[in-house]
Amino acid sequence: MGQLLCCTQVDQSTVAIKERFGKFDDVLEPGCHCLPWVFGSQLAGHLSLRLQQLDVRCETKTKDNVFVNVVASVQYRALADKANDAFYKLSNTRSQIQAYVFDVIRATVPKLNLDDAFEQKNEIAKAVEEELEKAMSAYGYEIVQTLIVDIEPDEHVKRAMNEINAGIMRHSQAIVDGLRDSVLGFSVNVPGTTAKDVMDMVLVTQYFDTMKEIGATSKSSAVFIPHGPGAVRDVASQIRDGLLQGSITH
Repeated sequence: MGQLLCCTQVDQSTVAIKERFGKFDDVLEPGCHCLPWVFGSQLAGHLSLRLQQLDVRCETKTKDNVFVNVVASVQYRALADKANDAFYKLSNTRSQIQAYVFDVIRATVPKLNLDDAFEQKNEIAKAVEEELEKAMSAYGYEIVQTLIVDIEPDEHVKRAMNEINAGIMRHSQAIVDGLRDSVLGFSVNVPGTTAKDVMDMVLVTQYFDTMKEIGATSKSSAVFIPHGPGAVRDVASQIRDGLLQGSITH
């Protein structure tokens, strides 16, 4: 009788698919099982229930025509109670997930500018996860988590962005240096005038110029700005302290 029976072992975090005469019969849990082959029973294969991760790299274009590589990380696993669906319905699970990720990313990112894509990484990941969860549940898989781990612009774009940022920093520093030198030079040439006096005068002038521009624009709604001497003095003090601190570091 022992020769008529075939024993098989199913490891932990794994299930086995049992067939009878080529038709699905049962899902075997971890442990030892007997398969009476004389009655047509056989083992079709094993299915892992462990958490798996797939990193998908997708090239697409943003709304402002910047080519980017979006890297999504998808964590998924087969469901024990739907093991027969997970085993029979998909021949290549990873390729199927990748196809859905491509579809969602290429439908979402082209609607966003580059800066918005960086800021809305979580929203993109959520859109991918919702689509995957809806599609893969029919195949017996659970999507545990989806993350957008990187959005990488084309190398030429990154180099251009770095050059622009460096130019802005140099221009801003030149303005600060020029203003500080002008204030210090004016205070030296005018007897009895200190750098603080000149800086306060410049700040007050800029303050009222700004208020004038806000009031003149036709698109402005009501804007309430503190305009007493104390408010101007506070603003002047904060900016002056920053400029003078910068002069100490040079």
